[in-house]
Amino acid sequence: MSALLRRLIEDLRCLPGVGPKSAQRMAYQLLERDREGGRRLAATLAEAMDGIGHCRRCRDYCETDVCAICQDGNRDRHLLCVVEGPIDLAAIEQATGYRGNYFVMHGRLSAIDGRGPRELGLDLLAERLREEDVQELIIATNATVEGEATAHYLAELARAAGVRASRLAHGVPLGGELEFVDRGTLALAFGSRQAL
Repeated sequence: MSALLRRLIEDLRCLPGVGPKSAQRMAYQLLERDREGGRRLAATLAEAMDGIGHCRRCRDYCETDVCAICQDGNRDRHLLCVVEGPIDLAAIEQATGYRGNYFVMHGRLSAIDGRGPRELGLDLLAERLREEDVQELIIATNATVEGEATAHYLAELARAAGVRASRLAHGVPLGGELEFVDRGTLALAFGSRQAL
């Protein structure tokens, strides 16, 4: 195997979920069947790595100083949804009718990983809560130990700014059967039950 081919395979492994065999299949697919597609991919990757930055207001990925969502005057400026990452923002945009604004932390509080409030940009969030007319901070962190700790920190940040904080509901999925739901999810759903 040539050194360049070996390097191509190794570099493809930087993608999530791509192990040695998958990387090798990708490399051979591009070389054997789609060299033009590989060239387009390489050009787009280079352009994206240089041209995509962060929105100065919400920290989502964008190619301009302020992203399209933050520029959209039809969004409800009273609602601000905090998410762990851009992929969470995309999921909410695609699956819901939410029309407020966002703040992307690019992670969650984690002492082990060295991610504190500064690394998550929470100073910028606190400033937005103080200076903008936000009435509700919707906390959409994941239901992990770190996500829950982050949610509590965000709720305190909101309270300090006089902003109502809410949390996405967690529990039994729609169409789910109790016998197949894991214990942690079932316990959370049971503890968060609501009156009908």
